[in-house]
Amino acid sequence: MQSVMNLKIKFRESFRPFAPSILREHLSEWFELDVDSPYMLLVAPVKETRRIAMSADEQRLFGIAKLNVPRSDIPAVTHVDYSARIQTVHRETNPLYHALLERFAALTGCPVLVNTSFNVRGEPIVCTPRDAYLCFMRTEMDHLVLGSCVLDKTRQPALRDDVDWRSRYQLD
Repeated sequence: MQSVMNLKIKFRESFRPFAPSILREHLSEWFELDVDSPYMLLVAPVKETRRIAMSADEQRLFGIAKLNVPRSDIPAVTHVDYSARIQTVHRETNPLYHALLERFAALTGCPVLVNTSFNVRGEPIVCTPRDAYLCFMRTEMDHLVLGSCVLDKTRQPALRDDVDWRSRYQLD
């Protein structure tokens, strides 16, 4: 998931990790942290029990090949040093996102979702529904949720008279 999102949506290097959003009540089951981090300001190690040890062959790998080795049960959000920049989600402050995480956890057993800014590398973060739609159509996202609307890429008309958006912003 990390590689797909980086290459097809964010248009950045495939190895860059994402941040985890987690139900606050499950935080200490997944990370070595037991304080709130609602703004993704804290980095903490993934719990030892959630880590995947590298084999001797994997440890001999170099560069991207070594970076692409899954390091935990939640590989898209686990950095090479087994840490993650965490966002805790509370029912009281973010009821819709909390409900989404609860439903995902009920379906998968995992109370963690990938969290990233809604933008392409080098562009500003989307601010309007129009920005969101343009970003959706210019990337390889499959679906876009705007409020109570779910858009399927295959059912959208092609963008007309689109600008060369990749040349508009300097990459970081």
